[in-house]
Amino acid sequence: MIGAGILRAPADVAARLPSPGLFLGAWVLGGVYALLGANAIAELATMVPRSGGQYVFIRHALGPFAGFVVGLNEWLAACASVTALAIVEAEAIGALLTPFARYVVPIAALSLVVTGAVLLRGVRQSDQAQRYTSVIKALVLLTLVVACFLWRAFRGAPQTTVVTTLAPALGASLVLAMITALQGVIFAYDGWTGVVYFSGEVKNPDRDIPRALVGGLLSTMALYLLLNAAFLAVLPISAIASSPLAAATAASVPFGRHGGTVVHLLVALALPSALVANCLMASRTAFALAEDGLAPRRLAQVNAGGTPGGALIASVIAMGLFLLSGSVERLIALCAVMFVATYTMSFASVFVLRWREPDAIRPYRSRWHPWTTGFVLVCSLAFLAAMVASDLRLGVAGVAVLVLSYPLYRLIARRRG
Repeated sequence: MIGAGILRAPADVAARLPSPGLFLGAWVLGGVYALLGANAIAELATMVPRSGGQYVFIRHALGPFAGFVVGLNEWLAACASVTALAIVEAEAIGALLTPFARYVVPIAALSLVVTGAVLLRGVRQSDQAQRYTSVIKALVLLTLVVACFLWRAFRGAPQTTVVTTLAPALGASLVLAMITALQGVIFAYDGWTGVVYFSGEVKNPDRDIPRALVGGLLSTMALYLLLNAAFLAVLPISAIASSPLAAATAASVPFGRHGGTVVHLLVALALPSALVANCLMASRTAFALAEDGLAPRRLAQVNAGGTPGGALIASVIAMGLFLLSGSVERLIALCAVMFVATYTMSFASVFVLRWREPDAIRPYRSRWHPWTTGFVLVCSLAFLAAMVASDLRLGVAGVAVLVLSYPLYRLIARRRG
């Protein structure tokens, strides 16, 4: 979960909700939405414990075409996420090593290639890379939190600046501002479904999948709230809104003129963990599609180290193509819509399977269903409607993917016989 989103999204959230209470409230709302979603998806993931992400149980519930569309959507969204991470990583490296600042795209491409090469070595090496980089990431971010709060404790109020924006008034304008701000928040939290991409590789899925979903979300939510509270401890909300990398601006307060360097170093150390995790997730979805005959068979090949090598290489190539967009913000908006569209299908699948397979074994049952599942389903539909209303291009892109998916699906189905 913890990657480019928490580093880039605070500025956008603060710009749309320039009030400390609303700013922090957006992060709470995003976390609660994800927690309620995890409550629903835990039921599906333990019911159908197979690697491949949400595609697996959506296909089981809604059929092969719906599964194909969702699987393609999941794979593209994961690839786009990794590309956004690689761009932010390259920007941080360019800030640290100024001669390389002009080469953001080549550095991002190199990051993708190196990450793919490490993961190709095998599952054990992938696991070790993820563990070590995750520990580094957590430590460096907590270091920033502690530094900001210590500065506030000994120096007093945050630095002042002229407030140039006003909080949206109550009513439709506030609702629209909150929904738009939640784009970045949802992108920052995405990854909470990570464990379901590896359900078939978890030793005790009935117990560990729900624990991983809820425990991962609660710890990440706590860290996100701490980070944003730390930003507010040293900066006014308007300064956060005007900073593309709020962490760097905040760090410049306790660390002085070296603050920007400190944070860019933190970013460079923290993001490899997210690159590794999201690359792993993308490859598992492509692998599951190929295993079911909905993608080229060679993507289902597993190398000697246990890694789906063909799926991983195809994913890295797709990430390289996403680099051509050159915009983190555009990728974040696209990913947020794709993520929520997939969540919506998952939440609908809970209702379908409860009705169609009432007696199926469910090691974990969604708490307070149908109320909690229905709530996140309605929220997801409302979010998608609001996003399409605010940017028709996203709606057109979504319809285009759906329309183009059907002939592609029919072609693959015909070839399968």
